[in-house]
Amino acid sequence: MDNASLREYARLIVKKGLNLDKGQDVVLTAGLEELDFVRMVVKECYLAGAGKVVMNWTDMELAKMAQDFQSEENLSKLMPWETARWQWMTEDFPARLWLDSDDPDGMNGVDQDKYARTLGAKLKVIKTYRDKIENKHQWCIAAVPGKAWARMVFPELSEADAVAKLWDAILTASRARGNAVENWNLHNSTVHALSEKLNALKLTALKYKSANGTDLTVGLMAEGIFAGGSEKDLNGREFNPNIPSEEIFTTPMRGKADGWAVSTKPLSYQGTLIEDFAIRFENGKAVEVKAARGIEALEKMIAMDEGAPYLGECALIAEDSPINNCGILFYNTLFDENASCHLALGRGFDICVRDFEKYSQEELHAMGVNESAIHVDFMIGAADMSISGIDSEGREIAIFRNGNWAI
Repeated sequence: MDNASLREYARLIVKKGLNLDKGQDVVLTAGLEELDFVRMVVKECYLAGAGKVVMNWTDMELAKMAQDFQSEENLSKLMPWETARWQWMTEDFPARLWLDSDDPDGMNGVDQDKYARTLGAKLKVIKTYRDKIENKHQWCIAAVPGKAWARMVFPELSEADAVAKLWDAILTASRARGNAVENWNLHNSTVHALSEKLNALKLTALKYKSANGTDLTVGLMAEGIFAGGSEKDLNGREFNPNIPSEEIFTTPMRGKADGWAVSTKPLSYQGTLIEDFAIRFENGKAVEVKAARGIEALEKMIAMDEGAPYLGECALIAEDSPINNCGILFYNTLFDENASCHLALGRGFDICVRDFEKYSQEELHAMGVNESAIHVDFMIGAADMSISGIDSEGREIAIFRNGNWAI
């Protein structure tokens, strides 16, 4: 991939993804393979006025070794320097950027019971810090093609060709061709306008149906709103949390979901692939699961905490969208969720409540925003999917027909 295209992508991530204040710090998480592109992004951060960029390097093979060989006690706790860094983030509110390049199946074979327990223990501690920075800083997730990931997406190609082809797909899906910043200005305007159309309908429920077995009704909060594209933190800074992003989403009412949701794409959860799965909801809670592969990881996920089996998001994406039209199964939620309507188990979004900043966390939870340490998206969109909205008068309104927008 030519350096000019990569620099344009790096500039997009920093300018539209993070939109830094002058002097603001950045915490950048990235894989060890991605040093060259990380250097480009770090330079763009400093050119945009960053105070300092703090690196958090990751490697899935090392993470798997730790899971295999370390004691459960060690894996379950944060090191003092980790808690100190989280505490610093609650005081200085740095922007956070994750450049995802992980192997989608890189943690396959680890002890799922041990993994779930240790992850749950750490997430419980992290949650106390995360709650303090929620909506108070900018954050962004973007992608870089790791070698193992590229080989999974394009198994017929050599490693070098697979990486090059995945780079091309990432840049295309991320609207990073040409003037990437202007591309996103236009895209954000389009998404915001469609979100407002949905909000004007004052929907109380969404009904999903597809021939694959999806037959689900999800209740919505009276105070809930649809959002998408760029958003603003409580300091008024506009940022794009996901690059790419095609979704318009809302947080449903906790306890108001009944029926089956059938997956249409694999889910890579914490480095384990879950494939051909379905979840049945009753009174809002996931009470039954099926899967051709990865059912143990799925069961551990929905048992992570009290809120994990409840829905935290309903997201709408047309079949006729740039990522879906590229015809690539990315095995990566950032991309696959933006090619397909999806749901998420776990934590809901405060920003999907109108005037959320006026309410306490307790009040938001009382309204129906689900609380959990996890937020895991899974894809249910299909070419024949029908989604109807129920308004406050009980009328049924066509939202999606044959997988695409009907409004």
